[in-house]
Amino acid sequence: MITQMLFSRHEKKTVWAVFLILLAAALVPLANLLIPEGSAFHVPGYLVPLLGKYLCYALLALALDLVWGYCGILSLGHGAFFALGGYAMGMYLMRQIGDRGVYANPLLPDFMVFLNWQELPWYWYGFNHFAFAALMVVLVPGLLAFVFGWFAFRSRVTGVYLSIITQAMTYALLLAFFRNEMGFGGNNGLTDFKEILGFNVQAGGTRAALFAATAIALALALVLSSAIVRSKYGKVLVGVRDAESRTRFLGYRVENMKLFIFTVSAMMAGVAGALYVPQVGIINPGEFAPANSIEVVIWTAVGGRGTLIGPIIGAILVNFGKSIFTAAFPEFWLFALGALFVATTLFLPKGVVGTVQQFIARRKEQKKADAVEQAYQDKAAAKAESQLATLEPQAAE
Repeated sequence: MITQMLFSRHEKKTVWAVFLILLAAALVPLANLLIPEGSAFHVPGYLVPLLGKYLCYALLALALDLVWGYCGILSLGHGAFFALGGYAMGMYLMRQIGDRGVYANPLLPDFMVFLNWQELPWYWYGFNHFAFAALMVVLVPGLLAFVFGWFAFRSRVTGVYLSIITQAMTYALLLAFFRNEMGFGGNNGLTDFKEILGFNVQAGGTRAALFAATAIALALALVLSSAIVRSKYGKVLVGVRDAESRTRFLGYRVENMKLFIFTVSAMMAGVAGALYVPQVGIINPGEFAPANSIEVVIWTAVGGRGTLIGPIIGAILVNFGKSIFTAAFPEFWLFALGALFVATTLFLPKGVVGTVQQFIARRKEQKKADAVEQAYQDKAAAKAESQLATLEPQAAE
């Protein structure tokens, strides 16, 4: 119990520290815009969207940590929610191209003209407005998660069976979005974006703003997640994770609790995907690949599930390593990733952050125990000295 209290206090301080770091990180692009290239403090232009992509992955890993780390739901389909949010933003960006496309059609995107579409599909209506697209970014993944969770959780599908179903869901979406008849660009996806909110997506100022928006969104998501897991609801979630049958026996509607956190997590993943697309410049069905969702699980496990901070650090570290490793040995990356996951499972089951936090908590508890022991010994020594001082006059008589 003492260890858990120390661990909780330390994690709370860490969350706010990381929150402030992320807000400060939102100013990093200024080092690209304001500092001359010859300066040692200049941030190269290519590094801004790359770091922004890492932050999007961190937000996705944080979303997974909510359901896996605190509720015990191992979802292998969060890549689908990420991709749906990305497609919603991509559709808005495609509508902003207008007659500047290759075929100069003011209404239809180039791929629709190429495929002889005669009119814009009904589900593309409204995406010429940013507010509508932003609503769809959270509504579409959230609605899919709600419908999926409604049937899965009320049917009491748990464990590996639920993981397999989530993976099947994202694979089904992969096959669907590959079809040209779906109206999402088929295999090529959506690309060749021109502007967002009237600003050129390739401009340095726009990239800086997107990076800042991603850092702020991650910081806010971290605070929101912390508020959820530290509330009474969050404590019950941990109870569902550790002893679902007991929690159900105590009268809690476990399926409703799972459904809420699963839907919130999907919405967060959708926001991550929406911020990812304008910085990377493309969204295609490959984002639905089950392997992508498995990678998110690895990021979370490496950083430390159930810690909030761990998934953020894990996503950034693993993807930074991927950028370096694939440049030197691209064909061996998947083997290295698998080995990393196995090593983490065997030697760091709580992840990097979880292991460090546990070590710090144990050190504090040990110091407290040592202080109590020392106080007891000092008290015993003082009592012995007092008794000896009483006996000495008697011996002298």
